[in-house]
Amino acid sequence: MEDLKHLVLVLVGILIAFTVVMTMVAYTVLAERRVLGFIQGRLGPNRVGPQGFLQPLADLLKFIFKEDIVPDKSTRFVYFLAPVIATTAALMTIVVYPFGPEIRLPLLGTIQLVVARFDVALLYVLGITSIGVYGIALAGWSSNNKYSLMGGLRSAAQMISYELALGLALIGVILQSGTLDLYRIVELQSGHLGVTGWNLIWVQPLGFLIYLIAAIAETNRVPFDLPEAETELVAGFHTEYSAMKFALFFLAEYVNMFTVSMLATTLFLGGWNGPFVHQLPWLGIFYFLGKVILFLFLYIWLRGTLPRFRFDQLMAFGWKYLVPAAIINIVLTATLQWLPVFDYVSKFLKTTAGFWG
Repeated sequence: MEDLKHLVLVLVGILIAFTVVMTMVAYTVLAERRVLGFIQGRLGPNRVGPQGFLQPLADLLKFIFKEDIVPDKSTRFVYFLAPVIATTAALMTIVVYPFGPEIRLPLLGTIQLVVARFDVALLYVLGITSIGVYGIALAGWSSNNKYSLMGGLRSAAQMISYELALGLALIGVILQSGTLDLYRIVELQSGHLGVTGWNLIWVQPLGFLIYLIAAIAETNRVPFDLPEAETELVAGFHTEYSAMKFALFFLAEYVNMFTVSMLATTLFLGGWNGPFVHQLPWLGIFYFLGKVILFLFLYIWLRGTLPRFRFDQLMAFGWKYLVPAAIINIVLTATLQWLPVFDYVSKFLKTTAGFWG
């Protein structure tokens, strides 16, 4: 009976998490178009539904009914497989993010607002997200288009380079927390009023900055959107994709934005922690989603503000600046972690100096 209850809870959790994320992704696209319109002095989509509220539904219908074109010379199996890999890798990480603290429901008792909690959740996230590059690289190669191939190769080089800096930036949080369990990392950031314990505030401001830059590059967003640079490569790796296959790549990009924002919220901004969460646990869900929305707005703001890098500048910045800065952050964090040990050793040597003569 307990196993059946657990299975039902997991399935319901997956359904709720998937629905929330997909809804927010759909309306992130609408928000991006409206915010960019505001930044550029225009309106953006406002015709479908009140203030354009139904525009995501119209976009979905457009993707469904568009003609699905497959290049004659493409490697068909890989061509169809690539968007599936990209989307699946983006969606699989959602299950390990804790959306809120423990809450009590009338019939179910106390439950944790995370679909799957295990000890190495952070390692799982890094492993799954690194697979996404295969979908992009295979899409560029299988299309039999030189522009697509260039976009795929650029993306592979970029994502591998910046994934190294991103992973190194997270080591500081791991050293500070002593665990790879995302739920436990959030609990350790509670602090006074749920704010003062955030890793961003005290111990990882440099790690957060490195993570933020690397995450923007990892998701191929402006100013790091070289794999799909329309001024150079038409549309990059998805030049030959149309209809629902293009929609899957589009979905994967925005789901990756969402999951990167959730990871940043979890590791650096205290996750669901905030004022009065201990008294009203349901507040934690709103704090968590509010912080994620803040990151998504930052993504949109940067797209409307910054120009694109050249590819050589992009790679040089990652290897010459971000990776060394991430290593420095690891050394500083490790040193700060061991300072109490150094103080203890110093005091011990001073007290025993007379004994040793």
